Amino acid sequence: MVDLGFILVTFFVFTATLSKPMAMNLAVPNDTDKAVEDLLCESCVLTVLLDSGNNIWYYEGNESYGKQKQVHYDPGGLRQLIQEKKKAVLRKRGTDQFVLIVKPGPQSSFKNLVTIIDECAINGVKRYYIDEVKPIDNAWLNREKINSL
Repeated sequence: MVDLGFILVTFFVFTATLSKPMAMNLAVPNDTDKAVEDLLCESCVLTVLLDSGNNIWYYEGNESYGKQKQVHYDPGGLRQLIQEKKKAVLRKRGTDQFVLIVKPGPQSSFKNLVTIIDECAINGVKRYYIDEVKPIDNAWLNREKINSL
């Protein structure tokens, strides 16, 4: 009986040492490092703002407010926009340096975010980021809603 107890204790100690929790390393960018921002070309970036009512506003390059345009989720809209921007970046830079920044607004739905991520997979977008909507983005979106009334 003692042998059986010893074997059980040994078994549980052995299996407990094999199943130790492990942490996964994450590659997190350093927000204080300005060199990363310098590596991104301004003409390679497309920013999309997700709004209520399945509306997408986008602008190219830096935060060029006043130059936003609207596109829809249909294949002739968003998909064509991403494909054209990728081709333009490839022609201009010679390599695929296209970056898509997605900013879901407070009124946008989770379905819209999933649709954007699906479009990234369909179009082979290698670099896309989900960012917070800045106060200036919210002010611009609210101004557009007031102007459309």
